[in-house]
Amino acid sequence: MRLLWALRYSMRGLLGALRTEVALRLELLILAAVIPLAWILKGGTLERALLIGSWMAVIVVEVINTAIETMVDRIGSERNELSGRAKDLGSAAVFCAIVTAGTVWLLILIND
Repeated sequence: MRLLWALRYSMRGLLGALRTEVALRLELLILAAVIPLAWILKGGTLERALLIGSWMAVIVVEVINTAIETMVDRIGSERNELSGRAKDLGSAAVFCAIVTAGTVWLLILIND
């Protein structure tokens, strides 16, 4: 029963993020292209896992970034250096995840 409640909370969070975050919707559209592309490209199971998993990591980091932004906004709407830094760091994490996924794709495509 506890697992069902956890799944319900997770889905509520994901759907809420989908409603409010344009970046997440775009990243999921990219994932919808990444999955079939990973299967079309030559390579084994490990390469497919890296291609799909690297982009899934982008989505995970985006959801965490959304949680950070939501918490900062909950604390207060006034401008604050630490709040701005927290949001910037979350955004930087998403950027690093995207660069990592791009690097994985590039390395695998170059090797084929």
